[in-house]
Amino acid sequence: MKRTLGTCYYPEHWPEEIWEADARRMAQAGLTWVRIGEFAWSRIEPEPGNLNWDWIDRAIEVLAAAGLKIVLGTPTATPPRWMLHRHPDMLAVDAHGNPRKFGSRRHYCFSHEGYAQECDRIVRLMAERYSKSLHIGAWQTDNEYSCHDTTLSFSEAASEAFRTWLKERYGSIDALNRAWGNVFWSMDYDSFEDIDLPNLTVTEPNPAHVLAFRRFSSDQVVRFNRRQAEILRAHSDAPISHNFMGRTTDFDHFKVGDDLEIATWDSYPMGFLEDRVEAAADHKRAYARQGDPDFQAFHHDLYRAVGKGRWWVMEQQPGPVNWAPYNPAPLPGMVRLWTWEAFAHGAEAVCYFRWRQAPFAQEQMHAGLLRPDSAAAPGLDEAMQVAREIADAPDASTASAQVGLVFDYDADFAWTTQPHGEGSSYFQLVFDTYRALRKLGLSIDILPPTARDFSGYKLIAAPGLMHIPEALKRAFCETDATVVLGPRAGARGPEMEIPVPLPPDLPGLDVTVSRVESIRPDMPMALSGEGNVIGYREELETSADAMFQLKDGSPVAVANGNLVYMAGWGDQTALNRLFSSLCNTLEIKTMLLPEGVRVRDTATERFWFNYRAEPVETPVGVIPAADLVRQAL
Repeated sequence: MKRTLGTCYYPEHWPEEIWEADARRMAQAGLTWVRIGEFAWSRIEPEPGNLNWDWIDRAIEVLAAAGLKIVLGTPTATPPRWMLHRHPDMLAVDAHGNPRKFGSRRHYCFSHEGYAQECDRIVRLMAERYSKSLHIGAWQTDNEYSCHDTTLSFSEAASEAFRTWLKERYGSIDALNRAWGNVFWSMDYDSFEDIDLPNLTVTEPNPAHVLAFRRFSSDQVVRFNRRQAEILRAHSDAPISHNFMGRTTDFDHFKVGDDLEIATWDSYPMGFLEDRVEAAADHKRAYARQGDPDFQAFHHDLYRAVGKGRWWVMEQQPGPVNWAPYNPAPLPGMVRLWTWEAFAHGAEAVCYFRWRQAPFAQEQMHAGLLRPDSAAAPGLDEAMQVAREIADAPDASTASAQVGLVFDYDADFAWTTQPHGEGSSYFQLVFDTYRALRKLGLSIDILPPTARDFSGYKLIAAPGLMHIPEALKRAFCETDATVVLGPRAGARGPEMEIPVPLPPDLPGLDVTVSRVESIRPDMPMALSGEGNVIGYREELETSADAMFQLKDGSPVAVANGNLVYMAGWGDQTALNRLFSSLCNTLEIKTMLLPEGVRVRDTATERFWFNYRAEPVETPVGVIPAADLVRQAL
């Protein structure tokens, strides 16, 4: 599969007389793909029923005439102002009971059936008009589900849909009361109609209620996306995609991915460093113009799993963005590095956001490949360099890794519902594990919680799986791979209850968690040897062999057969010790990489990436700042 490049273009933002020059210039730059249409509903339908497709027809023809392929987005992330006159109750409501307002984007509630039907209508009309076009190479549904904290809605529409969802899940109100433990604090319900959404309670709501609402909200996103995908698929053979985001865990991306052919995501390394990466100030300062060395790679691997192998970067940062707390310019070379890193993880395409910087509205400070005056921005030269390089490069390929890492959105729902310690985050626990493995020079496959066959892997890391279904427990116990579990493995049943027998309750693992504690950030618990337990710690009753202990002799990491249990949140030193030891035993080759250097293997090449702002000596020689080396395997 050839690696390709693209960009995001908004013909409705620019005079039609420059479209042809733009298209020609895109093609000359080596771009293949152009995404259009995803925010254009008000131009497609300026008033109800008054459909204006002609400008899109002309834009598609102009772009296609230059040899470009189109990704056509459904415009449902930006309903026009007249839509609110027709459906004034379609707005999402935040947890404080305040309705969202018009004047930005994503101003809808996933549960509002009237708006969903409007989406069905516009998507069907779009599919009918363009399904036979040879120029439409792919579709995109909506845009960035959950962006701006829009998954959880506390509207009346959500309340009604939640009650319906509860009836389908529990069958009877007595079953719900038992599952949620509503005997506590006299919280029993007489009927499903009595159940409100879990906000505005005097103190914290029942965690089972909160978890159910989070699962429901995730299912509403899945349902919303599925409606669009089914309409598009009924009319078109072109693959369907959605552009996910970084560190967004409030809906199950794997389930949305089940209705797509391609998973894409929007990669903004420097914006994410300031906005979404938990790290010390000196780390953020060191990588302020490069982005975190592991954050993009984690999401590349995640969305490769969501897309079942087919994935793109739909929006790649090409310069400063507008939305982070600080928005510096990238170091020279970083746009090229980010692009090649995506290709190293198996991306089919990398598309830059956006073609030309907008001189108006909310994103006018967001750089594009062109400046507002159409002069080239620095990112364009780097994109053109990549285009020349991929013309002679091997096809995109991935190789199965020896290490798998399980990521479970439902576990994130549970941790978010009951973190037990300020700042405790399932995502961060998994990301810390991923970072530790990457620092050892390892390539990693991220696996969904539905995985049952681990053949081909030597090591499986599955931290923080709050609830482990019985089938997954059996798969962990029966695999030949070494499986690293904990902390909080099996700590809750399916309805957020503490199970008996006490966790983790895995056959063959003689471990019982007898007590748990969350730890202040300024009270790390030192291990014998190097490293600490931070944030969260469990006391164990066990006869298993201790791999690591606290200085007082309490076991932290223990092993029984192929199962290893980590009874605490290890810092990077502790995780490095753990995985170095296991990889040595399992004959997985590791290397101690210099700070800021990362390695990724494909089926044919090894890539070395230097995220630092200065040259670094590596086993393949000195790699300049913000640069990479491709090495044939």
